[in-house]
Amino acid sequence: MLTRRRFVGYSALSSALLASRPLLHSGWGQEPAQRPLRLAILGSVYRQQSQMQTLADRFLVGYPYDGEWHLPHVQVVSVYVDQLARQVQAAPSPYQLAMTGAKLAPASSAKGIAGGLGREQHLPEKQESTSDLSKARGQQFGFRLCSNIPEALRCGGDRIAVDAVLAIVEQDDYPSNSKGQVLLPSYDFFQQCVQVFEDEGRAIPYFNHKQLSYSFEQAQTMVKTANRLRFPLLAGGSLPVTWRLPDVDIPPGAEVQEAVMVAAAAGMEFDALEALQCMLERRKGGETGVKAVQLLEGDDVWAAGNAGRWSKDLLSSALSRSDTPLGLTVLDGRTYDLVASGALPQLVKNPTAYCIEYRDGTRATLLMLDGAIMDFNLSARVAGHGLVSTQFFLPPPPNDTASAPLAAKIEQTFQTQRAAYPIERALLTTGVLEACLTSRHKLNQRLETPHLAVSYQPLLHD
Repeated sequence: MLTRRRFVGYSALSSALLASRPLLHSGWGQEPAQRPLRLAILGSVYRQQSQMQTLADRFLVGYPYDGEWHLPHVQVVSVYVDQLARQVQAAPSPYQLAMTGAKLAPASSAKGIAGGLGREQHLPEKQESTSDLSKARGQQFGFRLCSNIPEALRCGGDRIAVDAVLAIVEQDDYPSNSKGQVLLPSYDFFQQCVQVFEDEGRAIPYFNHKQLSYSFEQAQTMVKTANRLRFPLLAGGSLPVTWRLPDVDIPPGAEVQEAVMVAAAAGMEFDALEALQCMLERRKGGETGVKAVQLLEGDDVWAAGNAGRWSKDLLSSALSRSDTPLGLTVLDGRTYDLVASGALPQLVKNPTAYCIEYRDGTRATLLMLDGAIMDFNLSARVAGHGLVSTQFFLPPPPNDTASAPLAAKIEQTFQTQRAAYPIERALLTTGVLEACLTSRHKLNQRLETPHLAVSYQPLLHD
């Protein structure tokens, strides 16, 4: 039987359905459709090792599924790349080029792609993105490369011509605000799609990669809009559905007293917080929201541990699951307790603690310890179960195999027309991250967060 234990998060299907190979390969237990599901992919950049390339390729060429290669019953019919569209918008007009004496770039060989960027032939050669893969992928797989989001949904016509939307907005050259948040246009992508849905009176499933927005207010609007228009909205990253080492979970309905998540990869704070949330949402009573947060930095992180603000025992337990301990382990191969040895302050020069107080009294801390480890690990103190600890496994590039379980959850959502897990998980995590960055902006104050009273029940069938 396929469960989280064999390939985490791949399916909510029953064992009877999974026993049938024809049903398994026809699309999540349904009879094969007469045509594949038509998919529009929207993203920031389409270059090698970008998140857009990783997820788009899962739907173009397939992914490993329960020991076999799974080819989704999906056809990518249109792609929008924001980087290319912004280059076109910034490009001088033919008149401006003529006035300066500049020559037009020759027509691209990708011109044959239906619906190629309308002004592409006017881009100066220096503005062409040498690392962009969208044109080559379009030639190979036959999708339409579009100049704007409505065109991607309509495929050049006047009606919606796709069955689902996959949006992957990632850091490119977007500006940042005073809190250090990159102003990713996830909300703008979503709103443009919603405008098409409302204009035509038809909404389709939508996946938003990672956080819903840099703004909790915008994220709330996205969730409310999806509920109002009654279309499935799924969001998040790979960590909640990747393999766990060991393969454990918080028992449903258990009383969780405290949890510590430890990570190191800069720019993946949302991912770590989401992995923490996917474990804690299973506790007694389900999720009821967050009461307060505080972001600590530098020596204040260690002082908080000494004061019992976060548990050193839980940190030691989480670190025991790491496959990448640094320090002496790198120098001469010895393993040692990074906490008890006192090595952490020497290894980690700029520690950060995301301290979270839940409304039901549960405490959790995300410790970003760059210099100590290079993976993602969690330990929680659970009444009646002791310490529950695990590593959220991310296989190394270039294959990025952890994207396969996520692709399976996305495909499940698109095919079944039901979100594979509650959107409130991503909503609350989006709000916690923003609140913690606000805490840092306000000189690391503790902030009450009544707006984060997000309640929901987890899906426990996987």
